[in-house]
Amino acid sequence: MTPSKNYLIREIRPDEIPLLEDFLYEAIFIPEGTNPPPKSIIKSEELQIYIRDFGMSPDDKCLVAETDGKIVGAVWSRIMNDYGHVGDGIPSLAISLYKEFRNKGIGTELLRQMLQHLRREGYASVSLSVQKENYATNMYVKAGFSIVKETEEEYIMVCELK
Repeated sequence: MTPSKNYLIREIRPDEIPLLEDFLYEAIFIPEGTNPPPKSIIKSEELQIYIRDFGMSPDDKCLVAETDGKIVGAVWSRIMNDYGHVGDGIPSLAISLYKEFRNKGIGTELLRQMLQHLRREGYASVSLSVQKENYATNMYVKAGFSIVKETEEEYIMVCELK
């Protein structure tokens, strides 16, 4: 446990992988004043790519934030052709926390530790997709991500790890 912090960041255990469904839903950016989509949205093919059969590939990596014995956040990466895909062999990253645990530095620390983990594992870079309106964009920039492509609604960002 990090001094003065009431959370622990660790690798996900196999029996905890089903929790990624919750965190996938939490990762959906909902603009201010917009109603959240139904939870069933995560069953769509374009979102299932993030979690289906997670842990079956050696490129599937996940860290979780735990506080008081409860997992409150997750960051995971895998090589997939998702919204943030930029090239073969480059993992894409997703991160989310339950709402009540946001803006406390936990997401920043999860991201920092995942980037270190991917660096140690030998990955040259990692990518992600983020809605332009999402306040987390600043966290990604501070962590070393840069915008490599943009659409009307989102940025595709890459962090060089080497």
